Amino acid sequence: MKRVYLSLILLFAATVSLCAAERQTREEYVERYKAIAIAHMERYGIPASITMAQGILESDSGNSRLSLSSNNHFGIKCKKHWTGDRVYHDDDAKGECFRAYPSVEASYQDHADFLDQSPRYDSLFAYPSDDYRSWARGLKAAGYATAPDYAERLVKIIESMKLYLLDKENGNKIYSAAKNATANTEAWFESNLATSDEQINPNAFRVTVNSHKGYGVYRTNHTFYVVAKEGDTFESMGEVFDISANMLRKLNDVAKNGTLSKGDIVYIERKKTQWLGNVMQHKVVRDENIYSLSQSYGIRLKSLAKLNKLRKGEDVRKGDVIRLK
Repeated sequence: MKRVYLSLILLFAATVSLCAAERQTREEYVERYKAIAIAHMERYGIPASITMAQGILESDSGNSRLSLSSNNHFGIKCKKHWTGDRVYHDDDAKGECFRAYPSVEASYQDHADFLDQSPRYDSLFAYPSDDYRSWARGLKAAGYATAPDYAERLVKIIESMKLYLLDKENGNKIYSAAKNATANTEAWFESNLATSDEQINPNAFRVTVNSHKGYGVYRTNHTFYVVAKEGDTFESMGEVFDISANMLRKLNDVAKNGTLSKGDIVYIERKKTQWLGNVMQHKVVRDENIYSLSQSYGIRLKSLAKLNKLRKGEDVRKGDVIRLK
């Protein structure tokens, strides 16, 4: 009897050890399913980074009990219209009904259909497929998950793993190149910018936050701004946002008598001293100058000039590579 008992203990220990050894990492998970996420982005407009981050978070990179028992990688519950297989799992309440799938691929397909066909998520599709921050906030606002920091968790996964690269054109190739690069991040971006005219577009990081008295309120580099309309002045916009005209000019590095034109970016809070994103540098193209770049990236003009050792009155030229941080 003792021998049988000992054998059972050894068998259990071996099983636990094997399961631990076979635990899938986040990187392995992305490699396995990123092609599906990119295909769904191209078909539905759902950012591939969002799909991957949700899969990682909801399924613990395919290691959770729910995902292993039912191939459910997105934590989607049965709902009243679900006619497929189901499993029961403790979540917000005990023994809740979750959808079960014949394969992980079927779970990914149902996730895309779920977002695409549910009216509560319609507003998300107004965001570009590279605006992962707005998608993350929108998913939380629409009630996808109950965790109060759900959006922040998704964004943290996306940015820590550089999943936003999957949202770009040729994202699979760009992501793989970044992942396999042996040099540090700064050297990788520098080498690419030195041999290519492809630009890092700061507007890709534009996040629609809210609206105020007819103005869309956006955020870039963690700083709020609006876009000037026809006929706007610093005085008129100051009244709308309860900020003095002189302060608005100061926030936007504009001289005391400076004016506005339609389409100008107008920051309504202090810009940062450097770019807080992952990009290290920017290659200057035609019609760009140090001021336009400071507005595009949400970096204070003096700070950006100092970062690039520009003397007073000196500007950048086409082809220059400027530091952002």
